[in-house]
Amino acid sequence: MTVLLDTHFLLWIVTGAERLGAFPWLDRYRPWGISPVSLLEIQFLAEVGRLSVEQPAFAEAVRRDSRFVVDEVALVALVDKALALSWTRDPFDRLLAAHSEARRVSFCSLDRRVRARHRLLVEELR
Repeated sequence: MTVLLDTHFLLWIVTGAERLGAFPWLDRYRPWGISPVSLLEIQFLAEVGRLSVEQPAFAEAVRRDSRFVVDEVALVALVDKALALSWTRDPFDRLLAAHSEARRVSFCSLDRRVRARHRLLVEELR
C-alpha cells in the first residue's frame, strides 16, 4: 500500500465516476489503501440519506476487490494520532488523517482543510 484513499475517492472508484478523469496519476498508486473508517463513513452517509449503498455488501465487495487493501491499524495508534489533529472537527477526516500518520503513508484527499494541514498528502495534491 503506497497511498490511503479518502472516502470520496473510494466511492468514485467503485462507482466509476467521471470525476476520476481529472486524476490520471491515481492508477500509479494501486493497490489503494482503504481505512475501515471509510467503510463506517459510507454507512453513516447511507443512514442519513446522502448515499444509496447496501451494507454489508458494499464493504464485502471492497474487501474482495484486488484494487484495494483494507488496512487495519491498531485502534490505540489511530486514537493517539487523532488526538493531536485539532485542526478538524470532522471525526472521519480526523480518523483518516490519523490513519495516514499512523501508517506513515500518503493520503489522497481533496478536502480543503486536510490539504492545508495534513503533512502526508499524495504529491500530486500538494
